Amino acid sequence: MHWPDMSSEKFEKSLERLEGIVKKLESGELDLETSLKAFEEGVKLAQTCEARLGEAEKRVEVLLKENGSFSTEALSSDADASANKEE
Repeated sequence: MHWPDMSSEKFEKSLERLEGIVKKLESGELDLETSLKAFEEGVKLAQTCEARLGEAEKRVEVLLKENGSFSTEALSSDADASANKEE
């Protein structure tokens, strides 16, 4: 079984692939070596999905009403706050 590089796939495809790997592992139909490779790929996919969710969180903007007009302000993440404290 071949586990492709997920770096260029969309979040939804990565998540779908991760769910498929979990189902295969839970089914018990894979041999040990294939299970280990699938698990490794699952960990990579989980990390990729987590990173993409973090990126999406950073892109989320909050509408603020100021003086009758709307402006946008990017949300800062905990990682950004930590990085700013260290500088």
